[in-house]
Amino acid sequence: MSSIYLHPLAYLVGLEGVALMQAFAGEHDRDFTHARLAEVRRLLDSPETWADTWGDGVDVGPLATPDAYDGWSARYDDPDNGYFAMDETELLPMLDRLPAGVAVDAACGTGRYAAHLAARRHEVHGFDTSPGRLALARQKMPDGHFGLADMAAMPMADGSADVVVNTLAMTHVEDLGPVFAEAARLLRPGGHLVVSDVRGYYVGSDRTPLVEETPAGEIGYIRSWSHPTSSYLRAAIPSGLRVRDCREIEVGAEAPTEPFNPPTAVTPGEAPSIWDLHTWVPEAAHAVHGRRRCLIVWDFELER
Repeated sequence: MSSIYLHPLAYLVGLEGVALMQAFAGEHDRDFTHARLAEVRRLLDSPETWADTWGDGVDVGPLATPDAYDGWSARYDDPDNGYFAMDETELLPMLDRLPAGVAVDAACGTGRYAAHLAARRHEVHGFDTSPGRLALARQKMPDGHFGLADMAAMPMADGSADVVVNTLAMTHVEDLGPVFAEAARLLRPGGHLVVSDVRGYYVGSDRTPLVEETPAGEIGYIRSWSHPTSSYLRAAIPSGLRVRDCREIEVGAEAPTEPFNPPTAVTPGEAPSIWDLHTWVPEAAHAVHGRRRCLIVWDFELER
């Protein structure tokens, strides 16, 4: 992947376009449609102010995933990360149904699920490619077994695990096949692979880049993909993994109370945050993201 061009105004107009497409399909009424068209006019009618308000956009290059997560690691466990509560609501009951054994936390990050597995009396082995996140995992679980390894090549013997957990990480690989094949290699017959993964933010694209900063201060994006449901199945079935459960989780959001009240200005020349941009067009943002399917959760079992 090469550099991507991010222009704040392009995102806002695109968001309005998705909301208008929903309206055309019958999800919103005449007043909503005309409000969106008026908002687009407000955004576009003053090109002489674009440079002052939005800048000329910015080109952002790709980052190595370990470097980006090293930079993110200190903030990764922030309680504002809504994905944690959503995937735990579904995954923890799945884990509660499994007997204690040897568990592998693939792409373990800061050890969130390693701690959950240890609390359920599993012998836990966690692997990640980010040294910064592994350091935090070791702080949480000094007695855990952690190592530097990719989720498609973990240093454990064939058939040595009873459960493999992979959360919020498969989005960072374009080809799911090797990840599922590795999980199947590690599992004993009857063992489970439990997965949560991120759905994309950008309607119409299978890419979902995350802008981050490395410890050295380099700004760039983490390569990420939004996989269709069929991709998980096409990767799992040849490896002997069978579906025991699958859930898609929708995000919920309250309707905006301030129709056009940005709390902070966009800084020209900086990579924009889509969450900050949402405050410029909150009704459109709520229409697009208020009912978005943001996570998919799986429970696979290896054939006996």
